[in-house]
Amino acid sequence: MSDHEVKMIILSTDDLDESIKFYGDTLGMALKFRDGTHFAALDGGGVTLALATAVDHPIHGQVVVGIKTADVDAAAKAIEEAGGGIVKGPYDDAHERRAVVYDNKGNGLVFYSPLKR
Repeated sequence: MSDHEVKMIILSTDDLDESIKFYGDTLGMALKFRDGTHFAALDGGGVTLALATAVDHPIHGQVVVGIKTADVDAAAKAIEEAGGGIVKGPYDDAHERRAVVYDNKGNGLVFYSPLKR
């Protein structure tokens, strides 16, 4: 198994209620989690489909891939050394260590790892 596991696809929205309804009604995706009017996680099977407004989206306007990893700092460094770029981080938020990066073609990625408590 890889040290990096794709766990989430993050889409931008300007209307969280409308987007939740769209994916629920159209594709039958159940709501797993919601944070106010800014963020929602839907059950996409093996991958979570996240919907986020500009407040919570790491790179609003882009599709961003969320990758769970054991070492956020090493992953961000490897991306940068391979021709990608760091947008933000690595940093700790309330629940996880994160880094928002671009790959060498400008695609957005978020590396994350749960904080050890």
